[in-house]
Amino acid sequence: MSHNQSQSTQHNDSTQQELATQNTADSTSWGVLVVIPCLNEEAYIQGIVEYCVDELADTPSTIVVADGGSKDRTLSILGDLTAKYSNVTILNNVKKIQSAGVNLAVKEYGASFEYFVRIDVHADYPQRYIQTLVEQAETQSADSVVVSMDTRGKRPIQSLIALAQNSALGNGGSGHRNAQASGQWVEHGHHALMKVQAFLNVGGYDESFSHNEDAELDARLTHQGFRIWLTNQTNLIYYPRSNFSALAKQYFGYGSGRCKNIIKHRTKPRLRQLVPVFVFPSAILALLSPVHWIFVIPFLTWFSASLAAGLLVASKTNTSLGALKYAIALPAMTMHLAWSAGFCIQVIRHLSAHRRHEREIGHEH
Repeated sequence: MSHNQSQSTQHNDSTQQELATQNTADSTSWGVLVVIPCLNEEAYIQGIVEYCVDELADTPSTIVVADGGSKDRTLSILGDLTAKYSNVTILNNVKKIQSAGVNLAVKEYGASFEYFVRIDVHADYPQRYIQTLVEQAETQSADSVVVSMDTRGKRPIQSLIALAQNSALGNGGSGHRNAQASGQWVEHGHHALMKVQAFLNVGGYDESFSHNEDAELDARLTHQGFRIWLTNQTNLIYYPRSNFSALAKQYFGYGSGRCKNIIKHRTKPRLRQLVPVFVFPSAILALLSPVHWIFVIPFLTWFSASLAAGLLVASKTNTSLGALKYAIALPAMTMHLAWSAGFCIQVIRHLSAHRRHEREIGHEH
């Protein structure tokens, strides 16, 4: 591990230790802390804040918007909202990433509340969403309540991407990516509500994770005996990236984050996570096809299987996309390839850092 990486790890460890040692037991009262991470969200921030205000009209609450340094009109809009609503406040998230913003909000304001709810700006929520989460936490005696996501698009390409993310071809059968017939205990899901004390006990989010920080936190929660309930009583509507470039960047981060998570906790990847890992190596191997045609077979196998699966999924799906639905394999393959690339490159980075660390130890001796 390099000196800079060591400093970053030590800094993150100290952040988690600080959160873990914070004592909230004596001051906790019934109520809900809502945390909204945001950055340059002038088009959406007022709507989501006022939704939360309406939802919590009869509930003791604080709504914290953790702003990562917005340069548009977001802060001006938030200034008007804080003047209008006494339970709305702005928090300067100097580290910018969402995990750091949530950590800071819970550290600063969590002591007064039993629960906190994480709200995403780019999502739509049903009525009584927050109340339902609290009811589910109390009914199930859950430490964390997670929800499934109904992914939708507003434009044709975004809707095609949503179609892929809602299908097994795109999500591999992930529980929180599909509607649930009944609630169930899980090891991971889309974060919605969590007990403040549980969050603090495990040290909050690992701020070295820009992606997959929710799964990493869930790994520590379950390891320490906290229970995660995937509810079927409410969900959220998620709007995905609207173009393939942004989609690829997002899934590259997901793949990298998943690899970091596996390395940190020394866990075995599930089959639905393991299969896509080989997509990027097969693409690299295909570059050797001028040497011999056999090198392209793994890539063509994946490509053909994805096209066939996409046609099958599209033929069984009723959607307003018309003939465009038969192109579902395109966003799915973009997700596979980008996720695999992120995963594999993170493996290489880890191995390189490990070798540098071994050389530094060797030089010291």
